[in-house]
Amino acid sequence: MPAPLWRLTGGPGWPWRSRISPLRLARSRPPLLGLCSGLVAGLVAGLVAITPAAGYVSPGSAVDFGLVAGVACYWGATGLKRLLKADDSLDIFGVHGVGGIVGSLLTGVLASKTISGVKGNVLVQFVGVASVMAYSLVMTGLLLWVTSLCVRLRVNETAESDGLDIDQHAERLGI
Repeated sequence: MPAPLWRLTGGPGWPWRSRISPLRLARSRPPLLGLCSGLVAGLVAGLVAITPAAGYVSPGSAVDFGLVAGVACYWGATGLKRLLKADDSLDIFGVHGVGGIVGSLLTGVLASKTISGVKGNVLVQFVGVASVMAYSLVMTGLLLWVTSLCVRLRVNETAESDGLDIDQHAERLGI
């Protein structure tokens, strides 16, 4: 039961946060495309965040998870991305990375002993999150280094300015 509730509350959490965003002061309301894509991103954020907590939280806690995940993932896809100057056009880390971290930590806070038989422990969840982050950082660095020995990791400036569709795939619109 928690997964559908979390997903349903995560969906509106994202557009609600985008509605009150200080980055949006120039417009009176978010565009329809932004609301629709934000709703879908919020639904995904809710699903990502409930994964570590599935079977451990009550339906009431699932609602809290969804709202927190929607807001946190919105920040991850907008504020954190700008802060890190990351090139993440699909907001993969903002939704999946931040959502997983939030879900893991909230599991430690809201895990119910009556539902799962275990009491949540934030410290244990934090150690788990930190361990996965360290492992991911080291392995990503190692894989990038090995890959860079075989091929370039980035295209040249001409290919980037012409566009990768043209340079890498020889695709053009029209005749």
